[in-house]
Amino acid sequence: MSLRRADSLGGRAAVVGIGATEFSKDSGRSELKLAVEAVRAALDDAGLTPADVDGLVTFTMDTSPEITVAQAAGIGELSFFSRVHYGGGAACATVQQAALAVASGVADVVVCYRAFNERSGRRFGSGVQRREPTAEGTALGWNLPFGLLTPASWVAMAAQRYLHAYNLTPDAFGHVAVTDRRHAARNPAAYFYGKPITLADHAASRWIVDPLRLLDCCQETDGGQAVVVTSAERARDLPQPPAVIVAAAQGAGRAQEQMTSFYRDGLTGLPETEVVARQLWRNSGLSPADIDVAILYDHFTPFVLMQLEEFGFCAQGEAADFVAADALPLNTHGGQLGEAYLHGMNGIAEAVRQIRGSSVNQLSGAARTLVTAGTGVPTSGLILGADD
Repeated sequence: MSLRRADSLGGRAAVVGIGATEFSKDSGRSELKLAVEAVRAALDDAGLTPADVDGLVTFTMDTSPEITVAQAAGIGELSFFSRVHYGGGAACATVQQAALAVASGVADVVVCYRAFNERSGRRFGSGVQRREPTAEGTALGWNLPFGLLTPASWVAMAAQRYLHAYNLTPDAFGHVAVTDRRHAARNPAAYFYGKPITLADHAASRWIVDPLRLLDCCQETDGGQAVVVTSAERARDLPQPPAVIVAAAQGAGRAQEQMTSFYRDGLTGLPETEVVARQLWRNSGLSPADIDVAILYDHFTPFVLMQLEEFGFCAQGEAADFVAADALPLNTHGGQLGEAYLHGMNGIAEAVRQIRGSSVNQLSGAARTLVTAGTGVPTSGLILGADD
């Protein structure tokens, strides 16, 4: 089983193209159009054409099916198409799926995409409005009657326990928000470009669900992002420096639910993230000390702290001080708090830019980037590296 032994995927595929629409609050066009714009931009960046593509990967909860995107983007026959479940937890898994297809010879060029009008259209932050009966919805049924209706309310339960266990105050979460917004302020693509915040701003922002304030919660965004994956060999002949997929993993913990895993042994960590971390470190042969930049999924600030601890960058309960000390370059695009909320796909693009040396907040000599996907749900992660 892959949880107990290293896999052989690392180094066999690379991200060779990234493309996005603008990030806005009202795109004025369909989600399909956003998807096609992002796909074409990523192919242009890769020096490839729609005719080169034979695979597409996206998420569930997406209104633009693979075959529809293929038709609208001028892509021909497909030998591989896939959708990964669990919302933002799928982000890095789309690249893993693409890499698996390329490494096995099932496809030659695979585009991963995500596009939605998540501000002007359906807003995930509005919570559960109506749900068809499903087995996975049973867990929500235990919580909704008591007022736990939104993602913020689900995360607040774990966040409150985290603060209690480590004798912290909600101000501990502010370091993540300030770091993200500092980077976003220098990123022209970010919604909060030119708008840094202070810890005082964080503390003064209104309560959403105690202990989460407004500035602990990611924004809602219209837009699209796509990335192109092909073999490491082919990547060397393309225009952009390849971001080699050093390791990729998915993970679900014991007693895993979607954002409401309140009956596990503890609420101060993210077991699904630890499952991913264990695989990434083993498969890559790397450790936290080898990571130059971390792009951590930041739908809510408390889960960024827990991810740092699960990956072993610091001890349990010490992540707030770790972030405050700028001990690791974090979310250099501004994250979903500062740049855009695209279910983590824009974070993968930033990790690629760091490897290429083209980030607006570039770290000199960045050779290894860690990327994570949504937490509180079954999740995924990547380590990307420069071509040796």
